Amino acid sequence: MRTAVVLPALNEAHVIARVVGAAKRRAEVDAVYLVDDGSTDGTARVARRAGARVIVHPHNRGVGAALRTGFRAAAGAGFDTIVVMGADDQDNAGEIPRLLAKLDAGYDFVQGSRWLAQGRVVNIPLFRRVTTIVYSIIFTVLTGHRITDGTNGFRAFRTRVLRGIALDQGWLDTYELEPYLYWHVIRRGYRVGEAPVTKRYPRSGRYTKMKPFRDWWRILRPLILLTLRLRR
Repeated sequence: MRTAVVLPALNEAHVIARVVGAAKRRAEVDAVYLVDDGSTDGTARVARRAGARVIVHPHNRGVGAALRTGFRAAAGAGFDTIVVMGADDQDNAGEIPRLLAKLDAGYDFVQGSRWLAQGRVVNIPLFRRVTTIVYSIIFTVLTGHRITDGTNGFRAFRTRVLRGIALDQGWLDTYELEPYLYWHVIRRGYRVGEAPVTKRYPRSGRYTKMKPFRDWWRILRPLILLTLRLRR
């Protein structure tokens, strides 16, 4: 498999060289795509120097739009597999083989899970612990497919699963795209699994760009709309 890592990024110049470097050092990784979603701190410049293939959005469009751009670039370049990681250094590139091993075993889409037996969290805030667990329960009930970590952005999948899924919709530009994609790969009968991963949170400072109520609604909204068949 030819594997590309896709990193959606907004103002991560302080850590992006470390993130890109860690991904590029993995023998399983053939290319790293950094999609700069309107950063103002030089993220694109730093990532390019670190060896990433950089795509720049002139203005901030949202993480969903950045992922869509990265998926399109990787698929267009002929990569068989895409690994998605956070650009904020909360994921461990050393665990990429765990995700890819499941693909090698026959899975089509592998979600990283901090809550599996060998998964781990470091400095996770209580609010994030509770919301990730509750969301995963809701996702399991509405899809009929048991998951343990529906909001983890660390995942790997075969590029072919993107075919026929309508990701190019404006309402998916922010946090809606990831649960929308996850929902559809399950409903289309692809073999979907999880692999244990680590999620690290900083000891101090802001650990997410999400606005608590607005953006958690954006993550939940696709599940409701798809369940009620108000969106396809």
